[in-house]
Amino acid sequence: MSKLSILLEFWDFMKHRKKWWLTPIILLLVLFSALIFLTEGSAIAPFIYTLF
Repeated sequence: MSKLSILLEFWDFMKHRKKWWLTPIILLLVLFSALIFLTEGSAIAPFIYTLF
């Protein structure tokens, strides 16, 4: 099962079941995970971790 099919299936779920309130939660989780992943090996990491 490809990643694209999982995303499409999730999109269909949200569209048909009208679960639009999940969108901001998912976006925040993706943004935080990208922030942690991108700053993992950089010199900025200690400053970002102190924010949380």
